[in-house]
Amino acid sequence: MPTEMPEGLPFSVDTWTPSSKSSKRHHFLTHAHKDYSSNIISNSSFPIYSTLLTKTLLLQHYPKLDPSLFLQIEVGQSFVIDDPDGNFTDTAFDANHCPGAVMFLFEGKFGNILHTGDCRLTLECLLNLPDKYVGRKGKKPQCPLDCVFLDCTFGNFSRSMPTKHSSIQQVVNCIWKHPDASTVYLTCDVLGQEDILVQVSQIFGAKIYVDKTKYPECFKNLAVTVPEILGEDPSSRFHLFDGSPGLYERAQAKLVEAKAAFQTEPLVVRPSAQWYACEELSDVQNNRKKRMNEAVKDQFGVWHVCYSMHSSKEELEKALQLLAPRWVVSTTPPCRAMELNYVKKYCFNSKAGLNNSVLKLLDMTVVTSDDVDAFVKPVNCYPVLEGTPQPCPNTKSPVKQCTAAKALEELSLPSNRSPVTLFGRARLGLQAVDFLRGGCNILPGNLPLQTVSSDARQEFLDAAAEVKRERSPGIKENLHNVNDYQQSEVQENTRVHKSDSCENSGSPGLSEHVRKYYRSMNLPILRPLPSLVDLMNSRKRAKMGTDH
Repeated sequence: MPTEMPEGLPFSVDTWTPSSKSSKRHHFLTHAHKDYSSNIISNSSFPIYSTLLTKTLLLQHYPKLDPSLFLQIEVGQSFVIDDPDGNFTDTAFDANHCPGAVMFLFEGKFGNILHTGDCRLTLECLLNLPDKYVGRKGKKPQCPLDCVFLDCTFGNFSRSMPTKHSSIQQVVNCIWKHPDASTVYLTCDVLGQEDILVQVSQIFGAKIYVDKTKYPECFKNLAVTVPEILGEDPSSRFHLFDGSPGLYERAQAKLVEAKAAFQTEPLVVRPSAQWYACEELSDVQNNRKKRMNEAVKDQFGVWHVCYSMHSSKEELEKALQLLAPRWVVSTTPPCRAMELNYVKKYCFNSKAGLNNSVLKLLDMTVVTSDDVDAFVKPVNCYPVLEGTPQPCPNTKSPVKQCTAAKALEELSLPSNRSPVTLFGRARLGLQAVDFLRGGCNILPGNLPLQTVSSDARQEFLDAAAEVKRERSPGIKENLHNVNDYQQSEVQENTRVHKSDSCENSGSPGLSEHVRKYYRSMNLPILRPLPSLVDLMNSRKRAKMGTDH
């Protein structure tokens, strides 16, 4: 499902929820795939910005949807949108995904934000963006985007994907190599695969038979996008085929049916990248890779061609190098952007982040420690954007530091506090985050300490005891249960702490830089867990016994 936009922004993109309907004043739809318009009937409000083709396709599947809700915006057009918090500009760009699909570029006092929707970012797509946002000849862009909401569907697919044109040619070549196949079944029933059907129809001079009763939605889509290729003759050589789950069973049934009728074996072609993406891990484990430059036949008799409407990891990395955005958020699936090298290097590196004015847009916590590397899973993978203008070029912004004292303040949330979204503290409000590497350990007031992991609990107890003497009565009241729980564990931990006090005081798992950071914040340096100390000591004794 698409990602909710931060609550600091006045618009939503591809989300149709009660929250979006009530809190957002402007709504944008990038394309007509049904998973991006779920619940649009019950949670839509004026205005909805989309292309005319997207609107037309959508109204076919949702006849009860009010057409007057839509405002038309086409590729290359810009709108200045009036808003109580300040006017902003929206521009549509081709997303190279499916008919009518666009990316939206938002420019306002909240910053410069590119939302790609679903896309396949090619160099041509990127060069359509304003020059100031795209780097040229190895140089960074004049005005980097503050944030990119990026389609990372295949963000972990490491191999190079063929272009759409190359994939279509592979489909054509596969058909040429099977001249005896009496019937060719093309699993092109998804919006965005029309170009394959068009090329096959033109090259082989035949219509594509689409069964209206079996594929009503697909027939309606094709009737709008490419009506000239549709045929009504079931004896046509080329048939549209269902590529949904159960494909292999249906393909096997067609093969058996042809064999029983003493006909030549039919050809089943599936142009999709899913098969390659799902099998990539097993291919690596078996030290083999599937061919990407030609059709591949599987054990079920289906011929696969890698045809993708989404960018590969390589394409995403190249796009981010050209755009050089200050922050990246994965729209689909969540947090996938953190697997990209650009994000690891530039978005979660503390040194690089200090000078980024995008920090003013983000309700995030940043630790100045150089020991926080990109390998740590940051819980703040979704920023909360505030309504602050972002000038270009960069301006320095203060760094917010997160401490255990800050965590204690989260124990009692004020009643007048604004609700949080998935982009801010909500993603860490129900879990204890690793504090050993500079993270923020937050325990909500309604979360029992017993449900938190033992290491996070001990860290919290140590910090709570240190801060308890300096906090206000309100905080002391919240610490009452913490203190009671701590006293119940004192006897159990005393023996281990005494026997290993010298070793624990050094905190060998933390660097000197981190220890200085803890001291500067008047916090106790963390000690290893007693159970971990016992385990380490037992291993040392076992090793010493082996050496002797």
